[in-house]
Amino acid sequence: MQTPCIHVCSIAPETDLCRGCGRTLAEIGGWTSFSDAERRRLMALLPARLLESGLCTPPQPAISATTE
Repeated sequence: MQTPCIHVCSIAPETDLCRGCGRTLAEIGGWTSFSDAERRRLMALLPARLLESGLCTPPQPAISATTE
């Protein structure tokens, strides 16, 4: 079973979302009873939810060091 959990399990009081995966407590608690389609739908929403909530920032491009 796929899960968005990254083992950073802490609910942000200002959003009621997990800081690691972006799910609510109800979503976390019900995860195993959701259908595969429900889990896929929710997983598709989580990246935008985390960004909108301010709980994560988009990845920054890697800076490569050059030597001269």
